[in-house]
Amino acid sequence: MSNILLAGKDLPECLETAEAFVSTGRNVFSSCRTPDDEDKFKSENIFAAVWNRSSAVSAKSFLINAETKLQDINEILFYFDGTDYALKYPLDKTENISSAIDTSICGYQFLINEFLLRAEQKKEPVSVCFLVRKVCSRYDLYNRNSFKNMNLTAASSIISSAQEAFIAAAQNIATLVTERPYLSVMLAENSPQNELYQNEKRTAEWIAECFDSLKQMKNRQTVKNASVWIKAGAKLPSGFSLFK
Repeated sequence: MSNILLAGKDLPECLETAEAFVSTGRNVFSSCRTPDDEDKFKSENIFAAVWNRSSAVSAKSFLINAETKLQDINEILFYFDGTDYALKYPLDKTENISSAIDTSICGYQFLINEFLLRAEQKKEPVSVCFLVRKVCSRYDLYNRNSFKNMNLTAASSIISSAQEAFIAAAQNIATLVTERPYLSVMLAENSPQNELYQNEKRTAEWIAECFDSLKQMKNRQTVKNASVWIKAGAKLPSGFSLFK
């Protein structure tokens, strides 16, 4: 059985995603909003702990808690839900900037760094998916005709910038696959035009299928195939063994 860490969307918001992973035979460890939620969502296969994204110490503790509960973390989903962040920080107010940066940029960087340090120590196989559920910027809505008839609301500049920071971090981690043989990486994007955009359950099931494929690869990943952004729901590109 695989053990997956969900990072980037807290319980209860990610409950549908967590339950979908459980349905594929996985144990799940997720972040939650408050200490009270740690027991509220506990089930046979779902566990949770608070993750304070503004703290590097909390990132380390969150990862240790996950390893302690599940014994071994062999899958991680770093999830950037742009629509969720856009609702939390809809306006470019000065008083929002620090909180938005901590939540949507710093937290990921702290946890990614802790994960890489821990993975280097253990050197055990681990599959990582960076999933971005994209939200449109004002620039996108103005310049892309495909968005003009979709009745979309533009994200604030803060969240648009955070989304680009997440994408850059994901791409940089993907380049490590050849020098770190225990690491497999997949980059996944879910855009408003995609049929899975509103379907968290099916998106999670698809990621689970992709993780299974990564584990059965006949050859090591190259930077080239690890760095390709794949549309949620699509078949994996050449280099992922089950889809050749």
